[in-house]
Parts: sequence; C-alpha cells; structure tokens
Amino acid sequence: MNIKKVDIIIPTYKPDEKFEQLIRHLLRQTFPVQKIIVVNTKTDTFPWDIVGFDSRIMVKEISKSEFDHGGTRRMAVGLSDADAVVFMTQDAVPRDNRLIENLIAPFADESVGCTYARQLPDETSDVIERYIREFNYPPRSCVKNLDSIKNMGIKAFFCSNVCAAYRRTCYEEAGGFVKRTIFNEDMIMAANMMKLGYQCFYAAEAKVVHSHNYTCIQQFKRNFDLAVSQAEHPEIFEGVPSEKEGIRLVKKTAAYLVRIKKPWLIIKLVVNSGFKYAGYLFGKKYKRLPLKLVIKCSSSPKYWAKVQV
Repeated sequence: MNIKKVDIIIPTYKPDEKFEQLIRHLLRQTFPVQKIIVVNTKTDTFPWDIVGFDSRIMVKEISKSEFDHGGTRRMAVGLSDADAVVFMTQDAVPRDNRLIENLIAPFADESVGCTYARQLPDETSDVIERYIREFNYPPRSCVKNLDSIKNMGIKAFFCSNVCAAYRRTCYEEAGGFVKRTIFNEDMIMAANMMKLGYQCFYAAEAKVVHSHNYTCIQQFKRNFDLAVSQAEHPEIFEGVPSEKEGIRLVKKTAAYLVRIKKPWLIIKLVVNSGFKYAGYLFGKKYKRLPLKLVIKCSSSPKYWAKVQV
C-alpha cells in the first residue's frame, strides 16, 4: 500500500448527535487515522467536549461569510500533510470500522486518483429515497475514466464528498478544489483528475449511512445550485449529457414502485421530479434571471453576496 498517512476533513455547521457518532466511529477504524480536521462554521453551539475524545482531533473555526464548498475544503487540505485526505460531511456515519480501509484500498492501483463510498439509507428514509440511494450507490464497485462518458454521461464524473478520498499527489496535480463554487466541488475535482489520465473508483465496500427526505422546495433549490455549478464550469460539463440520467432514474423508480405494489407513490415521484427538473432548468439559465430571484431559488443565498448576475 502506497498510502501511509490519512487525514479526515469534516466541514461542520451546527452539528448534531450524528456528528458524535461519526467521530466515535472514525476513532475505531481498522486503518489508523492520523488527524481528524474539523472545519466549523461558527455558531453559538458546537459540541466542544467531542474534541476531548482524542488528541488527533483538531478544530479550525471560520465565519459564515468565509465558507465555500470548494474554498473551505481547499483551505483544509493545507492543514494536512497526509498521503490521502478523506472528506466527510457531519451527518455521514460509517457503517462499520473498515470504512477507511475499504476507501483507501483502491489506491493500490497508481492510476486511481479518487474514491468514494457507498451511501446507505437510514431508518427514517421513505421508499423512494431508499430506491434512489440504491440506484446511485449500487452494491457493486466500479472504476471510471474519460471513456466512461460514452455509456454513463455525466455520471462518469460523479463523486461525493459525503465520503470521498483523494490521493494527495493527484489532488495537487489537478490544481486542488476550485476556490469558489456553489456546489459540485467533488465532481469538478474528479473530472479534472480524469483529464490528467487518472481514474475515479466507486468503492461499494466502503459504506456510510447517509440520506435525506427532502421537501419539493429543497429539491428545487439543490438542483438549482447543481445546475449553476455546471453552468459556471463549461470546461467540465459542456457537451456531457445530464438530463438523460435523470429520466432514467425516474423510469426505474416508477417501475420499482409498480413492482412492489405501491403505484400510488408514482404521483409523489412525478411531483418531486418536476421540482428537481424545474430547479435544474432555472439554474442552467441563472444568468438571465434577476439577482433577487436567483437568491430565492438557491439553497446557498450567501454565495451570491459578491456575485453580479
């Protein structure tokens, strides 16, 4: 194994009990973690007692105005000297104590620049969310490169910083995370690595419990931001089909609901999908919209503070 030192980086904002579960699981991993770097956006609440769990835990505090999906993570990498950095979100809980081991294992192949974990639904997930998790995170691992675009479209670039690892040398060669982005810093990095000839490995054996039951409005706003990030980075996403994958997901989910004899849930699926698609269309055309409307459509209103649309 050419990876000796691994650091975990976790951006946090008002972390809850899942964050404590995450930290406890990370401290028990079979692959020893060098440091757990928590980048906390300042609020009145932070579970400072968790820092005392282990000397490997360090906390870097930033203000709300300083946070950026790409820039904050880029800054955090500068606090690490590890051979590989693992990014996680505060609500992703390792399924077992072999998460880091299984996430790092694909780096035995020098052509692999990044890996990401399988996301499993939690006990509160509804039927549709459970199926979507299975669709996006199947039980079989795979490796992706630029040739994968032919069959996978935009999903070839898919990588999720909910739980993803980056080989340090490849990360730096690819220029690091973009300094400013509303979303998709992980996919942009994966695409940049692929352009350099590296591969992205989906490690299905590395598992975290992570899911959400988003409302229609939340779905709209998330997809708006997703589309904005694509529009802001045509060098990555222009000419790579995206809508086709969304349509395939809707069709597969509808067929699944019929198969399990819950066809009435198709109505909910169609409504949710409509909000997702509307958000995506608005986000693609955000430059044509007034700034006030853009801010209302976005789940990251502070991102637009210094942006002129």
